[in-house]
Amino acid sequence: MGVTKTEHFTQEQNDIAILLKALAHPARIAIIEYLLSVDSCICNDIVDEIKLAQPTVSQHLKELKNAGIIQGEIDGKSICYCINPESFKKMEHFIDQIFHKIHQQNNCC
Repeated sequence: MGVTKTEHFTQEQNDIAILLKALAHPARIAIIEYLLSVDSCICNDIVDEIKLAQPTVSQHLKELKNAGIIQGEIDGKSICYCINPESFKKMEHFIDQIFHKIHQQNNCC
């Protein structure tokens, strides 16, 4: 989405779009699923699990972190990543609104 076009939408709409765009790749979904299965991990653990090259995994982690979906702390020479629950609360609220509206509808076109 172009920078000049985002001004036409609410902050919430822009925030949700950023989150969903960052999730729109199967490798990133796999990373999220892996992070949910462990308390925290380092990049090399993710590389071993996802079976992609380390630079590729790093790029996906960067996208997820820039969107606020994950958080990371430097621990020596490694970075430990974990899920940012606040981002998922925003997505949960958005998706709940969708399902609520769907359940209220009587007809579909």
